[in-house]
Amino acid sequence: MRIPDWTPEAKPQPDDLVKAVLERRGGALLNLDRALLWSEPLARGWNVYLKNVRTAFSGSGKLRELAICTVALLTGAHYEYHHHAPEFLANGGTQAELDALTQYAATPTGGVPGGLGRTESLVVQYAARMTLDVKVDDALFAQLRDSFEITELVELTAAIATYNMVARFLVALGVTPED
Repeated sequence: MRIPDWTPEAKPQPDDLVKAVLERRGGALLNLDRALLWSEPLARGWNVYLKNVRTAFSGSGKLRELAICTVALLTGAHYEYHHHAPEFLANGGTQAELDALTQYAATPTGGVPGGLGRTESLVVQYAARMTLDVKVDDALFAQLRDSFEITELVELTAAIATYNMVARFLVALGVTPED
């Protein structure tokens, strides 16, 4: 990491904050947390917001994780992919789908990714356009609107946007996966 790992000695934080982060993480801090905890308001807001994005949204966990993996591959956020590819698999995704995503991400020219179902392909294309171009063309958005309920589409969009923020934070600070 390009900054030192946060420690309680280096920058004391309120006990309730550290406990909340530890609770969300299952009892151990991740390297990402060791960067976030340098700022109390950032760590506090991130912990609540990302928990909601990851656990409270109504859409498919598989599709959310596929979108996050797409963002990770396209931005070079290896840490993000390291943590979310297993979540994609745990939510019903397959290794063949991850392989297809990896192949698509190597040359995301705007074409349709092969090796994915129609809905998965739409999600990957949407995440790619949001990540690489910011703007999404009307034809792709119309397909998404026909495939998802409005709340699902809003939440998918928010997840993609959120993990673009996460990717940029991770890459800029050089946060690497845990040993």
